[in-house]
This record gives sequence, C-alpha cells and structure tokens, in this order.
Amino acid sequence: MRKVKVAIVHDYLNQMGGAERVVAVFHKMFPDAPIYTTIVDRDKLLPELKDADIHTTWMQRIPGILRQFKLFFWLYPFAVSSMKLKGYDLILSSSSAYAKGARKGRDSVHICYCHTPMRFAWNFEAYMEGVPVPKNVKRIAKWLTYPLQAWDCRNSKRVDRLIANSTIVKERIGHTYGMNATIIFPPVEISRFSVGEGDPEDYFLVVSRLVSYKRIDLAVEACSRLGRKLIVIGDGPDRPRLEQLAGNTVTFLGRRSDEEVVSHMQRCKALIFPGIEDFGITPLEVNACGRPIVAFRGGGALDTVVAERTGLFFAEQSVESLAETIERFDQYEWDPARIREHAEAFGEHVFIERLQSSIDGLMGARERGAKIAQVEGSY
Repeated sequence: MRKVKVAIVHDYLNQMGGAERVVAVFHKMFPDAPIYTTIVDRDKLLPELKDADIHTTWMQRIPGILRQFKLFFWLYPFAVSSMKLKGYDLILSSSSAYAKGARKGRDSVHICYCHTPMRFAWNFEAYMEGVPVPKNVKRIAKWLTYPLQAWDCRNSKRVDRLIANSTIVKERIGHTYGMNATIIFPPVEISRFSVGEGDPEDYFLVVSRLVSYKRIDLAVEACSRLGRKLIVIGDGPDRPRLEQLAGNTVTFLGRRSDEEVVSHMQRCKALIFPGIEDFGITPLEVNACGRPIVAFRGGGALDTVVAERTGLFFAEQSVESLAETIERFDQYEWDPARIREHAEAFGEHVFIERLQSSIDGLMGARERGAKIAQVEGSY
C-alpha cells in the first residue's frame, strides 16, 4: 500500500499555546510531514517541534513581524495562498485563523482542526484587545474585516472535513460558516501531572494570562470580599488593574516554572476558571492533579467540568455568583482519584485515536469513490 504523503499547516508558530500543542501532536503522528506556516519564532517553539521540518512564507522576512504579527493581518491570506502544497495526499491544518485557506492539489484531502472561527474577522474587539494602535488605524482595520470574512467563508467551504475542538466551537462553525463539524477534544498532556500527596492547602488558584476577557477580576474580587486566600500565577496587561482590586488575601506570583505550577495545582483547594474559553486545557491539567474546578457555566468548561464530581459551576459572570459558589465549595467531598480518571479521558492517546480514525475514514471514502469513478469510466 502506498504511503500517504502528508503536509501539516498552521497559522503561525510564534507562541506556545494549546493550538501549537495540537501541531506538536500532528508532528508526532506524522514525523516526516513538513510543517508549513506563515512565520516562526524559533525561540518560542515547543520542544517537540525543534526537530521539525518547518517551511515559512515571505512574511518571515518582514522587519518586526515577530513583535507586531497582529498588525499584518491583511497579509496572511496572501501568504497562506503562496504555500506550495501540490503533490500531497493529505493536508492537515490547525487553524484559528488563516491555515484553513491553504490551497490543496486537485486530488488532495484537506482536514482542518479548527480551534475557533477567525477571531480577527468575526470577533474584532477581542482580537485587538491590548494591541497598542491609534484609533484611526483600528477603525480602518475593522473595515478590512468584511472582505476577510468573505475570504474565510469561501475557504472554509473548500475544506473536506472541519473538526471542532469543543461544543461551543462547533456551534460557532455552524453559525459562521453554515457547516457541520465533528468534535474531537484537544490533547491534554496528562503524563506531566500527578495527584499530590496529603490534604490540599487552604487556597484557591488561578493560572492564566492576565488579560481582561479572562475575567480574573471576578476571582480576585470574590476572594478578597470573602477573605479567602487566592494565588494568581501568570502575567499580562491586566495585572496592574487586578492588583488594585485585590485585598490582602490575594497573592500574585507572576510567571513560574512548570514544576512550580504543577506543585501549586496539586496543593490547591480548587482552580477558579471564570472566563469563557474555546476549550480550556488548564482545568483538565488541574483535574489530572486530582483537584476540582470552580468554573463559569459557559464555553469549553461545559465539555470538561462534571458538576459536583470534578468541580462546581457558577451561573453568572458576577462577583456575587462566584462568591456564593466558593462559599458552598466546602460542603462537597472531592475524590482525587475519580477526578484524575476524568482527566485521563482527554489524554493525548485519545486525541490521536479519534483523529486517526477520522483521517482513515475520509481517506478511505475518497479512495473508494475514485475506484468507482474509474470503473464507471471504463464502460
């Protein structure tokens, strides 16, 4: 049987987030497949991608591109279209923006793992939050979202299969593109975490980038009001505001090493997860440490938190609603082994099995269709 020739495509490799983790697993599944991306910052590559065959576009040569990559949004469609992808049997893209617009060969299959529809085009204000640009530039940029929306819809419909990373993203895909998507939850590196020894300590935990849409202010204000100890790990532009809101029971640790983060996860009462995320891997990492979650009832948390078994939900994004949930947290008994077992269902091996099954199914259907067409053409 002929070996399938695979190309991996990603928007840009200039950070170490959940989307890049997916690319690393793609690379693990297909180690010989080249990775095509618009730009790469090799200082910020995940260790698993250091040995990968990475191809960038002409955008890599733009001065300042790695520092101001968001400002060049209007160039990415052209850069993605310039990628040379003919001759591959399978194009496997990881996209929250432009990668799904990669042009495939006539006989290729394109499967796109979609983290969310393009934020810049469909959720402009959230995308540009924290980007220091003049108001007139921002106004012009917003006008450019309209042709970008048309480009995004057109290219999405050319993809052979869209895979959503969560229920909320599946819903967005249906609303934005009018397309159905299957759901495969992203891989969580469960093996990095273990259940801690002994009883938890008396503090709640936040592990997050400190940006306003994450709603860390709810956790800071609720714990300050209740006099509950809160440890905040992470940094970002919202930190000064959050520190002003904080009482003396809230401690900001900034960025910490992976080992320190895991140690805090193992010892906390619970992680507070107050924002709306596309999926949210951090709650499952904390679950892998045997600890529960206090999460807002929305977004990706609906896929990952089991009420009263692996965590608690609060109903409204308000200080009052979160405080009420924190107050009743100690009424529940939490089974670390059971919580850990729940997290294992989202492990990397599960992601690989489900994605490989999806690939095999689509490639097999394409091959059967080609054989039928060949037979019919011989008559």
